[in-house]
Amino acid sequence: MEFKQLQNKASEIFLKNLKRDNIEASDDYLILKITEELGEFVQSYLVHKKRCRPGKYLSAKESKIAMSKELADVLGLILVIAKTSKIDLEEALIKKWITREWIKK
Repeated sequence: MEFKQLQNKASEIFLKNLKRDNIEASDDYLILKITEELGEFVQSYLVHKKRCRPGKYLSAKESKIAMSKELADVLGLILVIAKTSKIDLEEALIKKWITREWIKK
């Protein structure tokens, strides 16, 4: 799947689920939601690194899957925020990270 297709599909699914749950996709909701998802990713990272209570420990395989799921949520929300903000994220990544066009020299 191409980057823009991925962004469109992720946004479509996320926004459809919000509508189903009667939640407004406001800018502040999206920022709060990505903060929540980032927190869940950090928690899964701490479990993976065994920097949590021993009762939360998972096997290396289980903790890697948990981290992957949470990181997918973070990326999904980034895609949705970019889409709803009319940001071409692919272009932004290229100009900031690859060609470094947006980096001051």
